[in-house]
Amino acid sequence: MFTNERYRLPAEWEPQSGVQLTWPHAATDWAPMLDEITETYRQMAAAIERYEPVLIVEPPSNDTWARDHGFITLVPRTSHLAPRLLDFCFNGWGEKFPAELDNAINRRLYDEGSVRGEYVDQLDFVLEGGSIESDGQGTIFTTTGCLMAPHRNQPLTQQQIEDELKRRLCAERIVWIDHGQLTGDDTDGHIDTLVRVCPHDTLLYVGCDNPQDEQYEELRLMEQQLRSLHTLDGRSYHLLKLPMPAAIYDDGERLPATYANFLVINGAVLCPTYDQPDLDAEALRLIGEAFPGRDIIGIDCCSIIRQHGSLHCCTMQYPEGIIPRSLRSPISPTKNASL
Repeated sequence: MFTNERYRLPAEWEPQSGVQLTWPHAATDWAPMLDEITETYRQMAAAIERYEPVLIVEPPSNDTWARDHGFITLVPRTSHLAPRLLDFCFNGWGEKFPAELDNAINRRLYDEGSVRGEYVDQLDFVLEGGSIESDGQGTIFTTTGCLMAPHRNQPLTQQQIEDELKRRLCAERIVWIDHGQLTGDDTDGHIDTLVRVCPHDTLLYVGCDNPQDEQYEELRLMEQQLRSLHTLDGRSYHLLKLPMPAAIYDDGERLPATYANFLVINGAVLCPTYDQPDLDAEALRLIGEAFPGRDIIGIDCCSIIRQHGSLHCCTMQYPEGIIPRSLRSPISPTKNASL
C-alpha cells in the first residue's frame, strides 16, 4: 500500500493539465431548463479554455456533477512514479439520487485513454471530491456533517473514516469542520461550499452577519472553530470571510448559494456570481486577495444553483500529466468531445 512519503493530494492551485465537465443532457434533472444550463456550461468551458484544455464527458450519465464522480488524483513525490487515479464510489450523496452511470465514468475515461496514470480501484469507499480540500502538504479539510452522514461509509466510526482518508489520500492529518450546513444543500455539508484552502495558509470561508438568517448560528460556530485551528507547524490560519449571497429561492425553496464554490485553474480563478452586483463584487475582491496574480473571472451561476450546486461542483481539475497532450487541443464548447 502506498504511503505519504511517495504520494500526496495536490492543492487545487498547482499546475493542471485540464478540467473535466460532464455535459448536461435531456435525461438529467436539467431537462426543464436545458438550453439555459447548456449556455452556462458553454460559458464555463470557454473561460477555462482560455487557460487550459477542457475534457467534456457526454452522455450517458445520471447527472453532471463532475466534482463528485470524477477521479481524485494523487501526484508522486518522486519523478519515477506515475500519478494515481483514485476511483472512489459515488452513490448520489448517500443514496439520495441514482448514480450508477456517473459511477462508471472514471473507468471508461481510463480505458479509452482520456486520462493517464495508475488506475486505483477505491470503489469500496464512498468519497466525493467536493467533500475534501487539500493544502498540498498533507492536511485535508472535510466536514463531519458530510462524511458521517447516513449511507456513506457506515458502520465506520469517525476515527476509522479518518484513518481511511489518511491511508487512501496519503495525508498526515484530517481537519474536521463540525458546523456550517447550508439550507438546501443535498451534499450534507460539502467543504467546498463552506471553507476553501488557499495559498500562504489562507482559508476563505462563508460568513453570515445577519442574526435573523437561519444559517447564522451554524456559520458563527464554524467561524469560531476556524479561528482555533493551526497549521501543521503551529501557526494560525489567515482567515478571509466571504459574504453570504442574499437568499435565492426556487418554488419557495431556499437554494444553497455560496461564493466559496469557486474553481482555481492555471492563471485564473473562476468565481460564481448570482446577479447581486455589490455582493458579487466583494466576493471576487476577496478571492482575488487570496489568489494574487491570477485573473479573477465571474461566472453567472443563477442557473446552476437551481439544482442545488454551483461552479466548483460542475468541474474536476486534473494535475499536470493526466490528460494526454494528444487530447489537449482546444475544445469548442459548442462542439462537445464525447466520452
